[in-house]
Amino acid sequence: MLNEEQIRKLVTSHGADVNQGRPIRQLISDGELPRLNGCTVLEGKVSDSVFGDPLKTSSGKAIRLMFRNNRISTHDVNRGAIPFKDQVLAFNHDHMHRLVKPVLGSSQFEVKGLSPASTVIPAENLNLLKVENVLRLYMAESSTSTSLYQHWLAAKEAGQATMNYAGHHLDVTALEPNGLLPYLMDTPSTKEAVDRTTDAGYLIEEGVCTADQYTEIRNASLMAFGIVTQYLSRRGMVLVDTKTEHGINADGQIVSADELYTMDSSRFWAMNEDGSLKTIDGKPVSFSKEFARGMVKEKGQQFTDDQANEIAVRYIQGLQHLTGVTFEPDLRSRDQRIIESTNMILDALL
Repeated sequence: MLNEEQIRKLVTSHGADVNQGRPIRQLISDGELPRLNGCTVLEGKVSDSVFGDPLKTSSGKAIRLMFRNNRISTHDVNRGAIPFKDQVLAFNHDHMHRLVKPVLGSSQFEVKGLSPASTVIPAENLNLLKVENVLRLYMAESSTSTSLYQHWLAAKEAGQATMNYAGHHLDVTALEPNGLLPYLMDTPSTKEAVDRTTDAGYLIEEGVCTADQYTEIRNASLMAFGIVTQYLSRRGMVLVDTKTEHGINADGQIVSADELYTMDSSRFWAMNEDGSLKTIDGKPVSFSKEFARGMVKEKGQQFTDDQANEIAVRYIQGLQHLTGVTFEPDLRSRDQRIIESTNMILDALL
């Protein structure tokens, strides 16, 4: 395992270089990836997607290539680039994806020789369901407006004895910051310009999904949560909450889409040997993007180089805690990594 000193040296020595690279749209326009000419490019907050008529497997399935980048977003604002974040989360996702694939299904194609830390992910182009399935076991302190914690603060300030959150009726006085919830809660969120927490009834009434589809998503997600919880208990960690996205493939099956159980999509807290939560200054020791959220002091703030490097250190430490595997960075230029991985994928699938 890399120790903290080695991680800091890695980030300081190579962080600026691994952040350099052209956007995928520019790589295509510059002629670096000719087989992607004519494809649609969608630029997201932390990843970009490429799909279109030229991208179909030999069996006719539509392909979506997902390109992870180093951008970090908090409170729906892009805060800049974090060294190695793309590689860390790619490996994080790959590791967890293999654990839960039997119950959540998968849109990803297996490509022989593709690195688990590849920042280019080949997947079927799904018919996406416009919902994030969020599961919560603890009421984590959070500055995110859609969080249970923020709704609880508002209810408490208003003097309410009970509150309704995503269809769950809760006793306000029985909840406490970072405390265990009465049960594992499904608290779905819409996929809109501004996400908002809702309940299954709203999703069904608005035609986002059918009742049967939501039941299937919820049940599979609950099973996956249990699998990851059991795995983490052996790593001295607890799964606090997570969000998953889902879509319908060409065979009509509901399968997982996007990242699974990464430090951006989930919260993980460290545990003591006796099973209690490990804390520092009364706060849980966390491996998640919440650390970065805590650095935000202004709405449009961009992280400084020092802040970005500190976040990178935390991501790498978190990856090693989660997986038990030493982080092995690919120090090649980002452009070279993307071009080589993309060509390997296209050679295998087209």
